[in-house]
Amino acid sequence: MKYLRRATQYMRKFYILWASVLILLLSGCVAKPFTHSDAATIILKSPKLKFADTGYLKSSDEMVALELFSASQAVAKIEVNRLICVEGEGCMSKSRFNAEYLSAEYPDDLMENILRSNPIYSSKNLIRNQQGFEQQIVEDGVEIEYKITPRQIYFHDRKNSILVKIKKQ
Repeated sequence: MKYLRRATQYMRKFYILWASVLILLLSGCVAKPFTHSDAATIILKSPKLKFADTGYLKSSDEMVALELFSASQAVAKIEVNRLICVEGEGCMSKSRFNAEYLSAEYPDDLMENILRSNPIYSSKNLIRNQQGFEQQIVEDGVEIEYKITPRQIYFHDRKNSILVKIKKQ
């Protein structure tokens, strides 16, 4: 009986040790996916998105995200990689995100290109300048002014009343 009790105690200690190691491996030692983060003043305006406050623009090779804050409280997060994930709404294809939140007229990679400060619409009407670049795109369904500088991302579609303005701090 004495040996059985002692063996049970050793088994509990062994289980606790391995459970602790497993928890550390699964949580504390996981690499953070973002390699770059900028605090910013963010304005998002579309028929479904309305936000104007501070946040963070975070990026890595695989993913880019906007974390939105209001009165120092996290209120939303939009992550873009293969899919676009909106906190509280779930993940969806890029084309579905455009149709729901922006405009179905937009190419699938539009939001990712905006957040990464890349040219949109396959660099159509791209004009480079000392600060960055500009694009003016007028087609059926869109009338876009897009400007990139080191401190600001500005996207405005007058026809669809969509504004994305990110001013890095």
